[in-house]
Amino acid sequence: MADAAGIYAREFPYLDRYIQFGIAQARVLSVEFPDSPDDEASGEHDLLDRIEAYLDGTEDGFTDVAVAMTMRTDYREVLTKVREIPHGESATVQQITAMVPDRDPDKQDDQRLVREAIATNQTPIFVPGHRVRDGPGVAPAAVIQKLRSIEGI
Repeated sequence: MADAAGIYAREFPYLDRYIQFGIAQARVLSVEFPDSPDDEASGEHDLLDRIEAYLDGTEDGFTDVAVAMTMRTDYREVLTKVREIPHGESATVQQITAMVPDRDPDKQDDQRLVREAIATNQTPIFVPGHRVRDGPGVAPAAVIQKLRSIEGI
């Protein structure tokens, strides 16, 4: 089931919405937070069970989840560093900038690049942009707040 291509969604009352994701070639392509799922979405997937456990308080960084990183190389470098922020911890844009090779955390252009990369994140939760305190959120603000609350950040 974990490798089956398709669209998967489940309603999560704590978030007051669905989490929906697409998988192809055993990689998560996208994550969305719709009010209602696509008609073809299945509610059965191992990752949905893990997300449910996570929302119930089980620590899970989802670092083992294969994510499609089909984007510009510099954005991929940033989002790879965002994935390294552990569950329950957070970082600033400046700290992420310092982690990315050949980027200066004191340069506004490099910080802007980090913000732009985070803003293009197609797989929130699995690439945990909610752990970047001053970064742009791609999930709805209420979802970001609840994810931070679950992790104590």
